[in-house]
Amino acid sequence: MRGRVGTLLWRALLAALLVCGIGLLPWLTRTDPALTVLKARSAEREATPAVLADIREQLGLDAGPLRLLGDWLGGLPRGDAGRSWISGAEVMPGVLQALGASLLLMAVALTIAFLVAALVCAPTLWTGGRRRTGGSGSAMVAALPEFLTASVLATVVGVQLGWLPALGWYGFQWTILPGLALGLPAGALLGRLLDDLLPGALAEPWALAAAARGIPARRIASQAVRRCVPGLLPNVGLFVVGLTGGSVAVEQIFDIPGLGRTALQAAIAQDLPVLQASTLALVLFAALAAGATRIAARLLIGPALRDGGLSSLHRPAPPARRTPPLLYAGVLLGVVALGLPRDPLALDTRARLQPPSWAHPFGTDALGRDVLARVGHGALETLLLASAISAAALLIGLVLGLLPRLSGPLVDTVNAIPPVLAALLVTAVVGGGGATPALAVTAVAWAPLAAHTAALLRQERATLHVTATRGLGADRWYVLRSELLPAALPPVTRHALLRLPGVALALAALGFLGLGAQPPSPEWGLLLAENQPYAERAPWAVLAPAAVLALLGALAVTAVGLTARRQRKTVRVTQHRPKTRELAFQ
Repeated sequence: MRGRVGTLLWRALLAALLVCGIGLLPWLTRTDPALTVLKARSAEREATPAVLADIREQLGLDAGPLRLLGDWLGGLPRGDAGRSWISGAEVMPGVLQALGASLLLMAVALTIAFLVAALVCAPTLWTGGRRRTGGSGSAMVAALPEFLTASVLATVVGVQLGWLPALGWYGFQWTILPGLALGLPAGALLGRLLDDLLPGALAEPWALAAAARGIPARRIASQAVRRCVPGLLPNVGLFVVGLTGGSVAVEQIFDIPGLGRTALQAAIAQDLPVLQASTLALVLFAALAAGATRIAARLLIGPALRDGGLSSLHRPAPPARRTPPLLYAGVLLGVVALGLPRDPLALDTRARLQPPSWAHPFGTDALGRDVLARVGHGALETLLLASAISAAALLIGLVLGLLPRLSGPLVDTVNAIPPVLAALLVTAVVGGGGATPALAVTAVAWAPLAAHTAALLRQERATLHVTATRGLGADRWYVLRSELLPAALPPVTRHALLRLPGVALALAALGFLGLGAQPPSPEWGLLLAENQPYAERAPWAVLAPAAVLALLGALAVTAVGLTARRQRKTVRVTQHRPKTRELAFQ
């Protein structure tokens, strides 16, 4: 009981700090809120001292940020979130309407994600976990940029073919295309995480006994999925919140009045009442989602989690084939090697948006620059920075995953912050500069890994072999080093590698706010952002960087299998290596 109260207080403190930080955002960034509001209201109006003074008086800015924050918090118990600084309308109705649109989009995207995840796991379930697939296809789908997928779907399916509406928000039909753009990569990622646990569940004694007694394979498969789902529910909760408030690019492309887009517009215009209400709604929704996933996990597992009666899902992975990762690495290195001798900054206005040819194998962009050259020269910056951030996020996620009471509320709060808002907060604290994009992405990239680690360790602590090891007198350090970390580290590492292309894209997304890579940098994500408006006229300009990002995702996932043989030698499984338990007491 005391632990639950402490967790609730910690969660409330984090929410209060976040809301207060947003309330101080204009002053932290050392910008004049009156000037920003004036530009948002009327860009043509001259910012004279009299006009700015009038805006300060209207908004009560002279009273200072603490007084404004106190007045805003005081109105919340009455359901009053203030009035918009830009439009003057009440904030609460607009935020609730935006939340409703985001929840509907999230439900459609999550349905599509579950269907995609089922397709990814189907081969493992069909073979009973005896044969593992490489996962290259799902890794490539997981690496698809959401805004690129949204643009292609809107242009091809919505405009050219006319099968579905591409713009607006007027009914269920308008949710399908944005739902596909969000659900495809999310489903591929969830499917890979689930597929990683299924062989362990299908190798448990109950599954082997059920197969021997002739129980239908579909029933065994359904129970295996039920056995693995609790370890993924925290990440499902994170996806639910991320799809609700973090789908800003998709909402912009399809003109959806969702909560993420509302928060982005309020952040750019420094409309603090709207921004604070949107963020608070996301934080509360994140807390509800986290609580629901924890309750669902306990119901699915039952009393075995409390009584320490589970068996370990961790099994030494079979060594993967060397051909796929070597092939992907060869193609990627070949593209980089061909692009490096070329000049990525050379302009040729007479060769704008030229299709692929012998002179330009990947075509040219809107300024006549060689796309192959820009892809090759952007590899070093993209791969090194994304790899460093992924490694840092993995380390932070593992460490905080060991402290679930501390990290649980922190994960929910961080995940509720839209990436754009996280970048603004980081910039406000540390200022601009080359390190700002990396810090902003790292600040949010660790959260899914920490949730995954905590969920896996929670189940592993309840296994029979860990209970027996403790009963024999092993201390916490031995259990952690010899039992818990070997079970959690491989799947969480694969999870981090699956997110590697997404880290590269997150860095590029900050360029839209002037916080990330800036032209003429050839960073891969920035290439997507620059050429996305020309996707219909020159698809090669966006397909090239998208293809190398997808190739990077496939390489990252399949390369993990090359270490499987080494893991099989180092990981000790209780049922087959009982003598290793005696080492703790010598």
